[in-house]
Amino acid sequence: MAEVYLDNAATTPMVQPVIDVLVDQLNHHWGNASTGYGYGRDAKRVLEDSRHVIAQSIGARDDEIVFTSGGSEGDNTAIIQVAHARAKLGKHIITTAIEHDAVLKSCQALEAEGFRVTYLPVDERGMISLTDLKEALDDQTTLVSVMMANNEVGTKMPIRQIGELLVDHQAWFHTDAVQAYGLEDIDVNRDHIDLLSTSAHKINGPKMMGFLYRREGLNFSSLIKGGEQETKRRAGTENVPAAAAFAKAVSLLTPAEKDHRGQKFLGFKHELVRQLTKHGIDFAVNGSPIDEAMPQIINLWIKGVPTQVMQNGLDLAGFAVSGGSACTAGNVEPSHVLVAMFGPVSPRITESIRVSFGVMNTIEQVDALATNIVKIVKRVKGE
Repeated sequence: MAEVYLDNAATTPMVQPVIDVLVDQLNHHWGNASTGYGYGRDAKRVLEDSRHVIAQSIGARDDEIVFTSGGSEGDNTAIIQVAHARAKLGKHIITTAIEHDAVLKSCQALEAEGFRVTYLPVDERGMISLTDLKEALDDQTTLVSVMMANNEVGTKMPIRQIGELLVDHQAWFHTDAVQAYGLEDIDVNRDHIDLLSTSAHKINGPKMMGFLYRREGLNFSSLIKGGEQETKRRAGTENVPAAAAFAKAVSLLTPAEKDHRGQKFLGFKHELVRQLTKHGIDFAVNGSPIDEAMPQIINLWIKGVPTQVMQNGLDLAGFAVSGGSACTAGNVEPSHVLVAMFGPVSPRITESIRVSFGVMNTIEQVDALATNIVKIVKRVKGE
């Protein structure tokens, strides 16, 4: 059968309108936006038009958007550079135990420099406690970084409540919105967000392109050292074609389209659960209830079937899904997200898969996925 891609939380394919913009820009607007002659002015216009589209999508000002190479750079910048810039006010950072590695490893690097980091625990839904956050805050806290939605289980964090909690505190509020941007309604002013990072390739845009929203008046130096691009906030020649393609991907996500995609993906999740239940598969959903999590992500504990066995079986059948673990240098390590949620000895750690939907998926593909999961379960269990 044809390959069915169901790992859209990892990356998404560029859609044709985005590809068309990217190719057109590469052909016709390849100048350096920092130069003063015609080619440069043309590229600068494209760059600023793209910045405006993206700023509007989160209720920000154009000059609060800094183009980056993606979510990791945005996270690194917001955490490392802010921590250093505000060290005289305190050296305490608060984050969660289930953040993306771009956040966690930034925090670990700061710990090695003498900063103090509180990693908020999560419950079995993958949710932090606002009480825990309140108790962790002190007069040395300068940054709170909580992801908008988890990339493995889809749990949505209480971003607006966190923002409101920090209004009268010196700590700046950063959120990694990589998995939420494009589907969630985001307003940085309403939600009192100071810093927000995301990535184009999660919304059918190009890789190596993203942005960091930094509220006006927040002063800290660029992580990337060099020229004075992005009004001295991010060195390096701007990737104008990718910025334009990113803006095109954003422009396609009208409120109606976001709602359509959300309902479509939610329907896929319910159909997958219905089919597995119908065939008597022993499974459970990891994380928040289906209707409360991000609509495109479902993490399933297929009881009694090792993750690698299920993932390999589906791969051979033509389905691309993610395991509940990450492979690093050939060594399979437990998912830190599932460990934080269920503990290090839970069978969920080694028997879970993540399925994540995108615009190119169909209900027929979901039914075919369910059929193949059933076949693999029955084969493994000898039924």
